[in-house]
Amino acid sequence: MKNNKKGFTLIELLVVIAIIGLLSTLAIVALNSARQKSRDAKRVSDIKQIQTALELYYNDNFGYPPDSGVSPGSSIASNSITYMSDVPVAPTPPDGTCDTGNNPYSYSQDDSGASYTLTYCIGADTGNVSEGVNKATPAGIFDN
Repeated sequence: MKNNKKGFTLIELLVVIAIIGLLSTLAIVALNSARQKSRDAKRVSDIKQIQTALELYYNDNFGYPPDSGVSPGSSIASNSITYMSDVPVAPTPPDGTCDTGNNPYSYSQDDSGASYTLTYCIGADTGNVSEGVNKATPAGIFDN
């Protein structure tokens, strides 16, 4: 008599479970990296949007808003014209070297309204912007 048992052995099942575990670990690592890059890209995009609103404000008011005029969650407006209805808040969690508080965007008016400085931090190189604390002025975005 032939014994015809069909099924998987314990070794085969353990190998398959190990392979599935390895693949899921690699997927999670790749997903976390993509999330960090996404947050950094959003930070750079937010800064560019704030810069655009500040330039529109400057064209109409011949100067940049005071320090209190630009803060995350508020609006950039003057004379019933809204240039940005909601100044973006930096995405969380902070990445890499950005563990300063909540990684906020910081605005300061310079030269009595003739210029400004936006300070922000990104966790990894994004495009032509280096990791760490960076500044943006009317002349563009600069590495710190």
